[in-house]
Amino acid sequence: MKLLLKKQYNLLIALGLLLVSTSCKDEFLVETPVSTLTTDVYYKTEAGFEDLVRSCYPLLRNIHQNRVLVLNGTDIFASQSGWNPSAVNGKENTPSQIDVYDARFNATLAELQSLWQLLYAEIARTNTAITRSEGITTMAAALKDTRVSEAKFLRALSLFYAVQQWGDIPMPLKEVTTPSKDFPRVASAEVYKQIIADLLDCEAKLPVAASNYGRITKGAAHFLLSRVYLTRGWNFNNALGGTAADFDLALQYADKVIDTYPLATNYKDLFPTRSNNPLTQYTGAQNDKNAEIVFAVQYNSDVLTNKTDAAFSPDPAGGNDLHSKFGPSGEGFIGSKGRTTDYNRCLGVHQVTPAGYRFFDPDNDTRYAHNFVNVGYALAAVKDYKPLPLSNANLKINFAVGDTVLVCRPWNKPATTLAERGIDLGGKKNYAVVNTDEYGGGYPIDNSGLNIQPPLMWKFWQPGIPYGDAFGTFNECIFRAAEAYLIAAEAIVKGAKNGKLGGAEVYYNKVLDRALGAKKGTDPKCAAAPEDQKSLATASYRATAANITVDLILDERARELMGEYSRWFDLKRTSKLVERVKKYNPWVKGQSISAIHNLRPIPQSELDLSFPKMAQNPGY
Repeated sequence: MKLLLKKQYNLLIALGLLLVSTSCKDEFLVETPVSTLTTDVYYKTEAGFEDLVRSCYPLLRNIHQNRVLVLNGTDIFASQSGWNPSAVNGKENTPSQIDVYDARFNATLAELQSLWQLLYAEIARTNTAITRSEGITTMAAALKDTRVSEAKFLRALSLFYAVQQWGDIPMPLKEVTTPSKDFPRVASAEVYKQIIADLLDCEAKLPVAASNYGRITKGAAHFLLSRVYLTRGWNFNNALGGTAADFDLALQYADKVIDTYPLATNYKDLFPTRSNNPLTQYTGAQNDKNAEIVFAVQYNSDVLTNKTDAAFSPDPAGGNDLHSKFGPSGEGFIGSKGRTTDYNRCLGVHQVTPAGYRFFDPDNDTRYAHNFVNVGYALAAVKDYKPLPLSNANLKINFAVGDTVLVCRPWNKPATTLAERGIDLGGKKNYAVVNTDEYGGGYPIDNSGLNIQPPLMWKFWQPGIPYGDAFGTFNECIFRAAEAYLIAAEAIVKGAKNGKLGGAEVYYNKVLDRALGAKKGTDPKCAAAPEDQKSLATASYRATAANITVDLILDERARELMGEYSRWFDLKRTSKLVERVKKYNPWVKGQSISAIHNLRPIPQSELDLSFPKMAQNPGY
């Protein structure tokens, strides 16, 4: 970080980089050429200070697109599929180090350096805004307080992400104007004190409604305070300075969020509107400003201003990239038109684990139906297609436009008879029928010739955008009210009192009942043993005062917040990371996770630059 802070300062004073827009939907962060001014002069003006604070927002895109260390190597996401050996030859894939935490998971990992660099770049930018605010004398006091509070919030958020990942961390709080290598690690408890101090100051000064949609508000401060107090209350390694009172505060702030931000009527209302069939795809307008959303990373439809921060990644595409990161792709379906927007591009960075599917009731939980696309379709006619069926080696199939080319069976309704299977297995269907225990490998034959893959994970999929890794225009939600209900439930389980809605089960079931839609109040059933890919035994996941536990809440967080920027943090906070990775992550062979992995290694490049030498986290 030592050299990095100097580098980021140099980038910061380059005004061309500073004024990149992060949300032109409401004229927020519009570019203005000011190349004839110096920073020392410009930042003392009201317009210059406004631009300086705006410059703190673009990196939110980069930070939240660095998801690997937050999602993969958990109970519900792995870095790659192939965990089941081939049913034919027993061949196994080599797991990613992020899934099995072996010796390759070390200080040289690129994802560690990338996330560290981005978080400290954001801290450097916000420090510059906070420090330079002292020279602003012409701006109205209330407006200046608001803008400084925005910067303090973003600094607090970055420090919060960093302290969870690495524990004791450097904590610069002033603008860095000269090169230095001496940024000592600060005790986690002190970092939490600073985060909370910043957020309490923000709470007092931020407006309820922002002057431009996308800016930080009082509700965002309330939400982050609830999450920070909850995390500190768990007091990881007795190192955070947490006490039981933190759970009471987490509950109080969660209730403030719940009072202000109503739950959306339907889970699907929070995400892009779409059809599961590209041939009947939705083509209307999208709405990403639901009242449930407390804070979101902003995107827009302007190709020039829809990019991540250009200082840290060449971004020729620009835009939200959530659609291209999860699960398998539909590009290879029989009858595909190739590289088109119909199924768009998918890189498969985050693969849903078997438990990730089995935590849901596929019949009653609307989140399963929204998140997973279980049927694939031919988009073009295919004549005389030849799979490799067991029953007839000379068989050829014709597919018409709109014909089914793949069916993925939900875990609770596997295909159990030959008649239910595809012709590649000697069955009756002209397409592959894949059971959940075959999603990660283990299909009965190799090289079927039909489409063999898990469902598409389309929770965030947006229709009508150009083909590519990004180009999305839908905002990426970071905080929303449903999580506040689950924060409240967790705080009560940990001893918090006087929740406005009642017991922990009441908060939990509010989120669940929204997901059940017309079946509100019924008793949904998940797999009793989500880790057993073949078991059909079921268990209720409705909460009662008698059965609600941290694990039940973590299961519900998996269902409600799947793919959102939280899972590793949730498991680490609750001291469940090691237990649940060993139990639910399917990469069992070579699994080396242990207590040391509750902290990440400090990136090697930062150790090499530091003087005095920064200490590495234990075990690395």
